[in-house]
Amino acid sequence: MPLNTRLTEFFGIQHPILLAPMAEASGGRLAAAVTAAGGLGLIGGGYGDADWLQREFDETQGSRVGVGFITWSLASNPELLELALARRPVTIMLSFGDPTKFADRIRRANVPLTLQVQTLDQARRALDTGAEIIVAQGGEAGGHGMSARSTFTLVPDVVDLVAEQSAKTRVVAAGGVADGRGLAAALALGADGVLVGTRLWASTEALVTPQAQQRAIRAGGDDTVRTRVYDLVRQRDWPDEYDARLITNSLIETWHGKDSELVARLPETVSAFQKALTAQDFDVVTQLVGEAIGLVHDVRPAADIVREMASDATRILNQ
Repeated sequence: MPLNTRLTEFFGIQHPILLAPMAEASGGRLAAAVTAAGGLGLIGGGYGDADWLQREFDETQGSRVGVGFITWSLASNPELLELALARRPVTIMLSFGDPTKFADRIRRANVPLTLQVQTLDQARRALDTGAEIIVAQGGEAGGHGMSARSTFTLVPDVVDLVAEQSAKTRVVAAGGVADGRGLAAALALGADGVLVGTRLWASTEALVTPQAQQRAIRAGGDDTVRTRVYDLVRQRDWPDEYDARLITNSLIETWHGKDSELVARLPETVSAFQKALTAQDFDVVTQLVGEAIGLVHDVRPAADIVREMASDATRILNQ
């Protein structure tokens, strides 16, 4: 049965489950599959490849999907916003940077604005910017973010702030949600739905190699760490306040907490990393997944994941 919330009513979907727009993993097939299952899929706009974005929109075959952008990267590639708006997305989600320069253009296109935040101060600024949906992301989440707050405390903080300042704004919980228990907990905390990354990263439609998925699902939450090492090695120029949660391995263990030493050895480390990418050497190459990887034990179609999550949450909430 549908699990109705303000989020499902707003987007006209069955289940309050959004696909996290994971860069290089959330493509058109995955986004369309989540939408077909009753949630809402978001394509990961990533680091600014127009051809890739066009291709992934084509892969949706006209399904209702949204798109997410890394805001500081979008600032260097503003034409991607126009490309996305031309596809009439259900929502545009902006994360990790100042969204104000894009908010007016998105509103003029009558596309709902979703903003991801990691702190209460960021949530206040998101309300000032006119966000219709706020995604409150805790430090448990995979990929980029901040380690300052946990989902379990950040979400009710944001919910209370929104109730006081902008009651019509919807709140979505992100970070550590991988099954029906997580969805039920998020709703109990006052959220209107969840944004799911790691569990849907381990789906058959994700743009992830089977070898990487199998390596990840053998890991647990204790095997993840927040670090800047991988961005330095991949030469991704992230702002200092953001790091990334990923599965630790020999590369991460060697350089974690030694950023200045790594920078001094960067040319040779980057060369070794490029070779490891080709060889899929997981002592060097790793996966950006969250603590919830410990709850993931198989790779399944996205539709099965979404429907089971909604069904289990409904059962739990009805007990």
